[in-house]
Amino acid sequence: MRNITKYSFLTFAILLLSMGCKKEFLEPKPLSFFAPENAFIDAAGFDAALVACLRNIRHEFYGDGNPMITENLFSEVAVEGTTDKTGPAMDLRAQILPDANLNSTNTNRIGWYWDEGYRRIRYASVVISRIDNAEYASEEERNHVLGKAYFHRARTYYRLAHQFGDVPLVLGETTAPRLDFYTVTRESILRKCKKDLEFAAMWVKAEWETNVIGDVTKSAVNQVLTKVNLALLEFDDAIASANAIINDGHHALMTERFGVDKDDPAKNVVWDLHQAPNKALAENTERLYVMVAREGFEEDGNSRTSIMRQTVPFWGGTGKIKTPNGNAGMRDVPLGNSGVEIDLVTKYGRGIGRCRQTPYHHTDIWTDPNDLRHAEGNWVDMEDLVYNHPSLKDAGDPYYGQNLQLYDANGGILCTDTIRSWYGWPYYKLYVADPTDLTPDGGRGDWYLYRLAETYLLRAEAYFWKGDLVNAAASLNPVRTRAGAAEIPAGEINMDVILNERARELFYEEPRKTELTRIAFIFAETGTPAYNGKSYSMANFSEDNFWYDRVVEKNIFYRTNVRAPHYNYTVAPWLVLWPVPANAINANVQGHINQNKGYPGEENREEPWVWVDGEGDGEIVPR
Repeated sequence: MRNITKYSFLTFAILLLSMGCKKEFLEPKPLSFFAPENAFIDAAGFDAALVACLRNIRHEFYGDGNPMITENLFSEVAVEGTTDKTGPAMDLRAQILPDANLNSTNTNRIGWYWDEGYRRIRYASVVISRIDNAEYASEEERNHVLGKAYFHRARTYYRLAHQFGDVPLVLGETTAPRLDFYTVTRESILRKCKKDLEFAAMWVKAEWETNVIGDVTKSAVNQVLTKVNLALLEFDDAIASANAIINDGHHALMTERFGVDKDDPAKNVVWDLHQAPNKALAENTERLYVMVAREGFEEDGNSRTSIMRQTVPFWGGTGKIKTPNGNAGMRDVPLGNSGVEIDLVTKYGRGIGRCRQTPYHHTDIWTDPNDLRHAEGNWVDMEDLVYNHPSLKDAGDPYYGQNLQLYDANGGILCTDTIRSWYGWPYYKLYVADPTDLTPDGGRGDWYLYRLAETYLLRAEAYFWKGDLVNAAASLNPVRTRAGAAEIPAGEINMDVILNERARELFYEEPRKTELTRIAFIFAETGTPAYNGKSYSMANFSEDNFWYDRVVEKNIFYRTNVRAPHYNYTVAPWLVLWPVPANAINANVQGHINQNKGYPGEENREEPWVWVDGEGDGEIVPR
């Protein structure tokens, strides 16, 4: 629990950036001297403090082996694909344990979510606790800053509550080491989140009011509030908070060409929407919150997307893919290097297949031939690549320059590792130019945290839970028709349809495991039958839940225990909630943090505490 409790102003000072808050307010400007009483004197000082939270959010999506991969592989859309070593999370039943290595690019990033989540809470809590120590131009200015701090804390707790379930609720500034935390119920944590987000929704300014890209916006607040409302089974409130975005007069789904390639007739609006230079454009009315990372801006490893390295197949591995004549087929260096005349790596990147998409995601859900998200030019299948190894030309292999094929004339497989090196991917979304790297990984580029398309799908879900399938279809179909896909009749709407659409639209944007677990809780709490014919209960949630059934149904790797060189892929029902890291429990000697069911230490569980509303932040009390 050390990472939660031992608050250090030295650590905070390293993360604290300039007190200026203009268009370039995310650009780091080192301070010559730091003390909180000097920094926290006005709104600009508090804004500078909250930059630590903004950087922390971005680090989930950027960098090698980033945490978003873990969210995906605990779902039906992807699995860990690095087959050349032990450690990566494949045999989840055996590997995911409280005392295992839970924070490494070579294993998984569960521990990152715990440690960094509580750091982000700590940073936000400093601002919340000291909000009245400064002078402001107006009440509106004060509450705008406070609302942003509430957003960071509430968004983090929403994630923790659907990754780990009941967790410690830390309110107020921690100024000295504490070892006395108690587990608090997920439901009461969400109640606190809702209260804070409702305040934030009233006061946080819209982006068009601040003219700042990359900061918290009113729309981002309402997006998280919509998710919290869904989690609390308050579906009318979820519709209202979604409508606050959809009907604000400033946001609309992008349906017309725009941005850097708008005059290229070979492209389309789906391509435009996901090109890094287009995401923060003023004409892009779909963005709700964009994370900013560009060349010349904060030069660190976590400002590079590394997206192509993480998600694209390892197509360039030596001898991984052969021609039907048995020759090594692929070379992953740019034009002119090592004799390469057909440059594939600059266009597609040098992937290592770490976030390996499942057949569910790269094939099964694409049932509409007119869907632009899976159309030629936007989507890439392995058969779209060509054999480019220079030695093939020298050897006179007739397959040089021809499209790849998986099988030879006798049915033999021409790829030595189909887990890591043979699957399709959404090129339009996962391409980020990387001009500084000989083997491009995915360079610096803006990324969506929240986008209006998800708002429509969240509203569709809220209507579904209410049994209003007509309005559910009316919310879901604009996302489909923008992509050129046919509308889905109201009578066919169910959770399978909604989740499939989220998978098509939001890959590597949504935290898939978090959202599946949230939906699993709703099924268990309401008793609503799922599309698989089952009803669920909170009484045995860790033994029988919708998350597990969905993952096993759709993810063939886990369903059939596919064999990789070192492991069989496995999953288990209790993994619906991740284990609380053992060191957090063991260090908390004056309190009690519960371990989740299914893991060693669950036998020591105690009744969780609850948050009750009251003056200020309320209080946490035994139940």
